Amino acid sequence: MSIPAATLPARARRRGRAGERPPGEPRRIAYLYVLPGLAVFVAFVLLPLVHSAWISLFAWDGITPGEWVALDNYEAVFTDPDLRAAFLHSLILLVFYSVIPIVIGLLLAAAMSRSRVRGLAAFRTILFLPQVIALVVVAVMWRMIYAPAGGLLNESLSLVGLGALTQNWLGDFDIALPAVGLIGTWVMYGLAMVLFTAGVQKIPQSLYDAARVDGAGPVREFFAVTLPGLRSEMAVALTLTTIAALRNFDLVYITTGGGPGGATSVPAFEVYERAFQSGEVGGASAVGVCLAAVIFLLAFGINRIADRAAR
Repeated sequence: MSIPAATLPARARRRGRAGERPPGEPRRIAYLYVLPGLAVFVAFVLLPLVHSAWISLFAWDGITPGEWVALDNYEAVFTDPDLRAAFLHSLILLVFYSVIPIVIGLLLAAAMSRSRVRGLAAFRTILFLPQVIALVVVAVMWRMIYAPAGGLLNESLSLVGLGALTQNWLGDFDIALPAVGLIGTWVMYGLAMVLFTAGVQKIPQSLYDAARVDGAGPVREFFAVTLPGLRSEMAVALTLTTIAALRNFDLVYITTGGGPGGATSVPAFEVYERAFQSGEVGGASAVGVCLAAVIFLLAFGINRIADRAAR
């Protein structure tokens, strides 16, 4: 008695076809395609990270034999006031690098969702330019803008009769960190804007039409249609801007050198100072490992929250 092929399980039917394999089988082949990229990632990311974690357990100047100190370098990360201040400065820069650019990007995306903008591609290209320019060039340019004598900002304030507001923007203990943060805002808001405007274009126009038929105004339309439709783009923007804020080094090094008096020091700058200036390679490695852990945890948390919100 023969059993109809339609009643057989799918796996049995596949086995019954001599010499045929279902698409994607054997699945182990897929690992061969990712093996080159995985090898590069292991060689240039994972192995150096593991090596740094090992070095962080020693008091080592990079030349003479190191002395085993176990977790003393990590204890210093939490007890050294300079290191704690550096991590606090990074958290403050998150506002300028991540929160403000995302708010600006959302506002621009919301405005563009309500009206057709001619030359949108050129508009996005211009706003995205700071992402294309090397950060070293950006830092040098803004250092000239912030210059206390002859700088564009102070000269402009004086020209419009606001000379009393002129400052030594990068030399004041209270203003230096926000001044550096505003540079980060200028660099990152173009990225957020491009992500959000691209995301708005995939939201069905029928949703906007339905919201307007129901009498939704601009604010209600933004929270009911635009914001929910940009969840994935917001996760990407938050992840990229958060990483940029925490690993910030170029802008601080060139504009302020961590000053005045450590007012703009950040973890990445502390790694450089301790490893190449003070000869504390073990301590610098501990700071770097802690910084990598903080970045990983924040990025993981952002993506977890985004996944739950998408369900």
